[in-house]
This record gives sequence, structure tokens and C-alpha cells, in this order.
Amino acid sequence: MSDAAQPTAAEVRAAAEAVKTALDRHLAAVERRSGEDDPAVYEAFNQLAAAAEVYDELLYDRYDEVTPFEIPGTEDALPPYNGPEEPNAVSVLIRRDYAVAEPQRLLAQAERIEAAEGEDGAAASGTVHGALGLLFGEFEPDEIASRHKEFGLEEGDSTLWVAAADEPAEPGEWLEAPFEQVDPQQVVCRFDVSAVFDEELDDVDDDDDDDGDDSEAEDLDDLDTDLDEDEDLEPLDADRP
Repeated sequence: MSDAAQPTAAEVRAAAEAVKTALDRHLAAVERRSGEDDPAVYEAFNQLAAAAEVYDELLYDRYDEVTPFEIPGTEDALPPYNGPEEPNAVSVLIRRDYAVAEPQRLLAQAERIEAAEGEDGAAASGTVHGALGLLFGEFEPDEIASRHKEFGLEEGDSTLWVAAADEPAEPGEWLEAPFEQVDPQQVVCRFDVSAVFDEELDDVDDDDDDDGDDSEAEDLDDLDTDLDEDEDLEPLDADRP
């Protein structure tokens, strides 16, 4: 962005004040909420998200800095919410990715499951895909997420979407294609976990560390210069107690 198009410091300050006001309104709405689906809380949330996004953009354009938080449901992640104001049903969509980091550990876990069940027939634990089927058939997804290293898995990205609906789906209605009928405009919120976020934070920390090292080096150089210029210093007496 050119200097002429940059926001002024006053505009950035005004955006920061708008975030503070939106925070107060959101807290007040939460404190006064009448139930789990209070529309005033949703409205205050959306106002806070919008104010935070404006501040984040202005802060970056003016100072090349970012805020340390992300608010789910902003425009770069989802379109504006256009679902029912008072949802009668909710769909929760979860995706978790894993890498099979230690196949032998996975196979050993599957063998233990098979031995405990004592079923006859061909062993499914002899292949990785068979072992995965046994593992996810035996344990709940949340338990696998908390014990993934024990099962030889390594966590990747994950996301959770909460979508609102007017009415609950009929039994079996979406089972053939469970993930193809999601309307992004009915997603109330989403929560993402990715190593890329950690890398961004590490980059910021590395930049800070580099700045700190330069400052320390400059201080040491100044000290050396001062010592060189001071001709009145005398050597310490080694025998002095």
C-alpha cells in the first residue's frame, strides 16, 4: 500500500477505541443474556468481530503489525451469517487429519483390540487400513485425538464448524453425502487448528529475538568503546583480598 493510501494514526486509534466499545457491549450482552440462543449475544459477537477485523487491517496497513487473536466467522473465513435467527437445530462438522507416523505402533494396538474381541476370521490388524478401521471402531474420535501418539498417529490440521438449521434433518437424510450440503452462510462459527498458526507466531518471535540480539551487540560495542577511551583505568591487584 502506498503512503498516500495508508490510514492515519488517528484512524487506527479510533478503530482501537471501537474494539474496546464492542468488547464492553459484548460482555454486557453476555451478562444479560436470556438463554443459550439470545440474539443480542449473537449481534454483539458479530459487532465485536467486525470491529476487530477493521482494527487488525488498519493496524497492519499503518504499522505492519497484527493482533494476536483471530475471531472465527470473519469474512476471510466465512461469508456473513444468513441462517435462522433462532435455530431449532445444529449440525457440528468436524475434520481432523492425522499422519500415520509409526505404523508398527498402530498395528500393535490393532492386534491388542482384535485379541481382546476374540473374533474368528481373517485378521484385520495385518494392514494399516485394517488397523485404522479397528482403531476408529473401538475408540471415540475425541479419545483418539487425546491419545494419538499412543496409537502411532501425528496430528495435522483440524477444524470444527457449527451450522444452524430451521429444523432437524430426517433420519438417514444426509448419510449418503454428509458433507456436501453445508451452506457456509448458515455456519454460526468455526474453530481451526493448524501448525501454520504456530509457524506464524514463531516468525514473529524470531524477528523479536533478532532485534534483541542486535541491541545487545550494540550495547557491548558501546561498552568496549567506553573502555578504550577511558585512559584512567588501572589494572586490578591480583593479591587484593
